[in-house]
Amino acid sequence: MTTPPKDPRIEAAAAQVQASIQERADAYGAPRWEPIWKRPRTPKSQAQKKQELRKQRRRLQAAGHRRFFAGQSRRPRPRQNRIGNAAARRDARALSRVRHSTAWLW
Repeated sequence: MTTPPKDPRIEAAAAQVQASIQERADAYGAPRWEPIWKRPRTPKSQAQKKQELRKQRRRLQAAGHRRFFAGQSRRPRPRQNRIGNAAARRDARALSRVRHSTAWLW
């Protein structure tokens, strides 16, 4: 894929936008925008670090509990509990036979 030739009008408009952004930032007294990975790190206190780790541990434990109980709920249940009486069981059996057969219902 080829890149289109540079259009001086677009370049001029982009430069003007950048200049106006910088002017506005200077007017507000805000520092020049920098990507977050280039900003200097603010040191954290020991208490802040511990609090973050505590939150992370709780989050991971909650995920573990969810995973465990999700696995528990997939265990097969006894058929008697799912389908109450014999008539309902017969209906369910007939329906499953129809569902798994290749017969076309007309």
